[in-house]
Amino acid sequence: QVQLVESGGGLVQAGGSLRLSCVVSGSIFSINAMGWYRQAPGKQRELVAAIRSGRTNYAESVKGRFTISRDNGKNTVSLQMNSLKPEDTAVYYCNVQTVTRAYNDMNYWGKGTLVTVSS
Repeated sequence: QVQLVESGGGLVQAGGSLRLSCVVSGSIFSINAMGWYRQAPGKQRELVAAIRSGRTNYAESVKGRFTISRDNGKNTVSLQMNSLKPEDTAVYYCNVQTVTRAYNDMNYWGKGTLVTVSS
């Protein structure tokens, strides 16, 4: 099985910064993509940032403020969040898309870490 463990959430004032990290462990043949999603109360889960084959993409709302990075050697993906706004408040989820030796696509989620931005 594959496990994702997130860390780095917390309470921060508007304008502040946080860094989220996600460590992926377990039986992994190959990782296709890693990313972060978030879900605010009463809203659907949305993509924040993802990295695939070295290319990154971001939600419009976080462009220029958030940076996603991946450490291939440690199977870790991080999200540096700067200039945080109250509307960034949400539970942030790590996501990993892998392929098995049998070439089956798999999708894994972490349990989420809460980010609260106070005004």
